[in-house]
Amino acid sequence: MLTAGDVRGMWWDGRAPSAAWWEIVAIPVYPSLTRALTEALVDVLWFVEGSEDEQMDPDDAVKILEGAAHLVTQLSSDQRSEFIGLLGSMAAQEADPSRHEFLEGFPEGFGLVEDDS
Repeated sequence: MLTAGDVRGMWWDGRAPSAAWWEIVAIPVYPSLTRALTEALVDVLWFVEGSEDEQMDPDDAVKILEGAAHLVTQLSSDQRSEFIGLLGSMAAQEADPSRHEFLEGFPEGFGLVEDDS
């Protein structure tokens, strides 16, 4: 039986990748784990929210979105502030207008801030 240590540094078919490939991968893409996890969460929720009924069962989509909303509302005040700041930073850098709108609406839509109206 193979373990993670047995396959580390190997392609799926057993070939070792070139050293240059490892150098490229080793460059950090995100400044922090929090930023990476925020990006991943937003990507998943963006996909779920934009999925057609043929791609994902609507009831399952609602469960995922509600579960995520519950999770983020459980953050401490400091964590919530950091998360909202990251979402704002991501929105400012986003070129896709619909994703930009999703990011800007995320704090309110997922219960991180109160509705001002």
